[in-house]
Formats: sequence, C-alpha cells, structure tokens
Amino acid sequence: MANPLRGEVIKLYKNLLHLGREYPKGADYFRDRLKKAFLKNRDVENPEKIKELIARGEYVIKELEALYYLRKYRAMKQRYYEDDKTK
Repeated sequence: MANPLRGEVIKLYKNLLHLGREYPKGADYFRDRLKKAFLKNRDVENPEKIKELIARGEYVIKELEALYYLRKYRAMKQRYYEDDKTK
C-alpha cells in the first residue's frame, strides 16, 4: 500500500539535500546524517507521526536557511564595515 505522504517526504528529502550543499561541515557530512535520519524513520506508518516528522524537517529547513543568511550577513558586514576593535 502506497502512503499518500510519500511525495511530501521525498520532496522534503530533496529540499534538505539541496540545502546541505552549503553546510559548514561539508556536503558529505550533511548527506550522511540526512540519510541516517531518514532511514531511522523509514518504518513509521502512522500518518500523524509522519506529519510530525515532516514538520520537524521543515523546521530544520528554516534553521538552515537562517544559518546561511547569517553567514552571508557576517561576510557582507566584514567586507563593508570597519572592525570595531581597530578603533
């Protein structure tokens, strides 16, 4: 029996895999951890539990995006503003 949430899970996996390319510890590290997390929960069949896991994955996506935006902001700030320590 095919699970109707399967498409959402695959979409979540692909989104996380795409975001993991810029992970600070490296794409390979992120990919391995992502795969382990998804394999750990592959036997879950309760739709409510699957929805909870999808929600957790979407939260992780938001956290990764915030991490990347913060990193870009810091890089821009270093380029265009003087360091306060030099004053």
